[in-house]
Amino acid sequence: MKPQFLIAAPNSNAGKTTITLTLLRSLQRRGLPVQPFKCGPDYLDPKHHTLAAHRNSINLDAFMMSDSHLLACYAHYTSTAAVSIIEGVMGLFDGAHKMEASSAALAVRLNIPVILVVDASAMAYSAAALLYGYKNFYPALRIAGVIFNFVASPAHYHILAEAATDIGLTPLGYVPELPAIRIPSRHLGLYIPDDPLFETLLDTAADHLEKHIDIDQLLAITTCTAPDLPPAVPVTTGSLRIAVARDAAFNFIYPENIRTLSRLGTITYFSPLQDSQLPAADLLYFPGGYPELHLPALAANTSLLAQLQSYPGKIFAECGGMMYLGQTITASDGSAYPMAGLLPVHTDMRQQQLSIGYRQVIMDDVVLKGHEFHYSQYQLPPSLTETGIRVLNAQGAVQDTPVFRTDRIIASYLHFYFGDHEAGLRKLLGI
Repeated sequence: MKPQFLIAAPNSNAGKTTITLTLLRSLQRRGLPVQPFKCGPDYLDPKHHTLAAHRNSINLDAFMMSDSHLLACYAHYTSTAAVSIIEGVMGLFDGAHKMEASSAALAVRLNIPVILVVDASAMAYSAAALLYGYKNFYPALRIAGVIFNFVASPAHYHILAEAATDIGLTPLGYVPELPAIRIPSRHLGLYIPDDPLFETLLDTAADHLEKHIDIDQLLAITTCTAPDLPPAVPVTTGSLRIAVARDAAFNFIYPENIRTLSRLGTITYFSPLQDSQLPAADLLYFPGGYPELHLPALAANTSLLAQLQSYPGKIFAECGGMMYLGQTITASDGSAYPMAGLLPVHTDMRQQQLSIGYRQVIMDDVVLKGHEFHYSQYQLPPSLTETGIRVLNAQGAVQDTPVFRTDRIIASYLHFYFGDHEAGLRKLLGI
């Protein structure tokens, strides 16, 4: 038995990320090993979680992950923690299609309770009707308690607490508005917390939260049976030499993808920003990230770009990694920077348009799942001669997202999840 819960909200921007981070930091300061998770494919929230908890945050995604892998992953990381906290995504019941892959569906599948965060800035006793609907909409879901955010005063909270109590939910406290703890914009690279100021913000937020939230009661009402670890499976490590690009420009990496790669061979890391030499490797992995924020430095590393031209091994590239392998990236000011030149791609940051959604990529008889999230666009839609590749969204509709595939390279705007698909990855890469 241990505290385990999912933090959700009726809608986005209710403050669930701030509440999650401050709870993680508060529990970490108590000396508790607290395991953070993120529902969905998001990369940025887990980065924040990891800094707050001093423990790697793990994505749990019912669309990208098989059911058995999802359960095993949760059990594995929960087994060494005193408390497990999952941050939900969007509204509680918002999923890939209706409730599918939603925060609510994940909580039900893991058999853990939900703590609801409600933006109460513009409501009082009407919260009772809202909470009643969320509590009773899906009977299999257990909402254990509610935290009210953006509360004006103790008198305001008193009304809100009565509303929760009257419909059978435990009010756990409230968070008054405090500009000093507002997380800066997380829009595509404008804010990645890699400096001491973020640590100060987290501690200030935890101090604020601890004055108004009954954390001990929260832990008590969310204590439930810990999941059983699946039987251990013997793992053999392959002989491949795998080099992973990882620095400020390329850092959208699922830990479970790295675990899969580690079964294929030995992993080393390198920086396209700083390293002048490619590591000796049979496979290069370029994950997504923010190459558009580091274009002068990437273009200036001509030694590494030249080595890529003659690199004989396999390459797997996602989103920002694919942009780096292209001909040029044009910055928002119109400046074009030469890149590796391995793909017939020119990408552009000037007319940004969000492309987003879950994807399934069918290559021959292999299906890889992932998601698409980018603001850059192709200057001209690439013309591909490759056949046998289809890209579908979560509803099965065909998408026009190109996937580049040669005898050495697989690349796309997509962020792939292959944490439970070692066999498919081996087949696609021919290894």
